[in-house]
Amino acid sequence: MGDLQDTSQHPSKDITKDATGKESKLEFTEDEESLIGRMFRLVGQRWGLIAGRIPGRSAEEIEKYWTSKSSSSSSSKHNSF
Repeated sequence: MGDLQDTSQHPSKDITKDATGKESKLEFTEDEESLIGRMFRLVGQRWGLIAGRIPGRSAEEIEKYWTSKSSSSSSSKHNSF
């Protein structure tokens, strides 16, 4: 597996709203996206367990990212996860 801190990967940006209602951008590398997808298929919505595999990420960040990706791809027939 590649280094998750590799800056050569282009991060994916998703816009979510934080607790105050302000928009915030979540940026994930391709490696992180791939790992989140694989872990979700294995363990489901156990965000803390998934976050434990990705240094520097909280369970809340992972859940927000997954929710935003899932809701945006649910209108599409192709799901990349």
